[in-house]
Amino acid sequence: MKRITTLIIFIGLGISSLAYGQSIVVTLDEAIDIALQNNREIGIASMEVRKSRAAVREAFGHALPTVDVNGNFSHFVEKPRMPFPDFEALLGNATYAILFDEGVLPRDEDKFKPVSTQLQSFAQTNNYESQLQVTQPLFNSTVFRGIGASRRYHNLAEEELQRTISSTILDVKRSFYAVLLTKEMYDIARASFENASDNLRNVEAAYEQGLVAEFDLLQADVQVENLRPMVLQSENALKNAMDGLKIVLGVDQDVEIDVVGEMIYDDEPVPDAEQTIIDAYRGNYGIKSLEIKKDVDRAFIYYYQSEYWPVLYAFGNYTYAGSDDRYNFQNYSSSIVGVTISFNLFNGGRTRQRVQQARVTMHQTEQQLHRYRDYVAMQVKSKVNDLRRVQSILEAQERNVELAERAYSIAVVRYREGTGNQLEVQNADIALRQARTNRLNSVYDYIIARAELDHLAGRINEMYATQ
Repeated sequence: MKRITTLIIFIGLGISSLAYGQSIVVTLDEAIDIALQNNREIGIASMEVRKSRAAVREAFGHALPTVDVNGNFSHFVEKPRMPFPDFEALLGNATYAILFDEGVLPRDEDKFKPVSTQLQSFAQTNNYESQLQVTQPLFNSTVFRGIGASRRYHNLAEEELQRTISSTILDVKRSFYAVLLTKEMYDIARASFENASDNLRNVEAAYEQGLVAEFDLLQADVQVENLRPMVLQSENALKNAMDGLKIVLGVDQDVEIDVVGEMIYDDEPVPDAEQTIIDAYRGNYGIKSLEIKKDVDRAFIYYYQSEYWPVLYAFGNYTYAGSDDRYNFQNYSSSIVGVTISFNLFNGGRTRQRVQQARVTMHQTEQQLHRYRDYVAMQVKSKVNDLRRVQSILEAQERNVELAERAYSIAVVRYREGTGNQLEVQNADIALRQARTNRLNSVYDYIIARAELDHLAGRINEMYATQ
């Protein structure tokens, strides 16, 4: 809550700053906060988590009782009729048969009427019925397997969310430190340009006094003009890095943004590659997602196999109804309870084919998991080698920068005293600029390799792990 409150205050200040045309200045943590709030992939992954949570509740709902209430009212505009024997002829014939048999009347066959059918209606004009139906699954393997599959799917969605968060943090670090790197490069180019400009002014002063040849003046002037495009190029690279950071943060390109931070070499021991690989096998979110997906695929195998099992339901029914020709209803009620069982004997082999497809899908996931584990192991080894390489050269580069700075100072002093030449100053400036650039690139490579190694091992700061 403290972090969220800080973020809200920071965003509010940023909006206020924009209103006055000022720029927003962010630290690395603030940049990560903004990216996690604005990243669309994280939003989609979060919605997938909520969707999977609802799917779990839906699957569990299939194991609960189902209660249905139905009601209907009908009015016959014309009553249905059906052929039925003539009751009047049947009754008359039966009466005469008894009278003849008892000798009450003399037998006369002409008294018997032929029995035919007549259209008769047995329905009343107005009818209503209300019904309460309760159904409870007693045994349905498909329902139980579905609950397990939905829970595994929910776990998969949560792992995918964490993987997206980890990837977003890595992208922010890359972009953030790329801005810092280009700022440092711009400062180096500008410092070199200022040095060359100062040197040009000194040479011009010496030339006016006749102390140096025109060739030295031309060399100093050419050096300044050669460095001018480099400064502009560094400035454009800084703008491009800023625009890239805006894209990663999900802010508008019109927003002015700046970063605060340092590219610091922490000189921590390089982690052991084999132990880091073991940690990555346990913590890498891509590996964990594939492992859970394999569990999901296995759950679907069981889910389809459950169609072979019978289904047993208990049910109860209560009905209240009435009918009449003139709305003076004669009401009655009925109730029933019982169990029903169903068992599929043959469905064209569809269940067997679905099970087979699910098995193939699980084997595909296994192959993807093996391949991804190999990829992670290779990447871990590569990043550990990068860290070792950078550590092995950074100390030398630090000393190289100090030597280059000293050499440049000596070259400037020698030229002022007349014991050196303009070529020495130019070469010393180039060497100093190259030494500083090499060191900055190495520090950047070291920081990004550390960040990528944390991403591969699934190490996320707890404050970001539960967005």
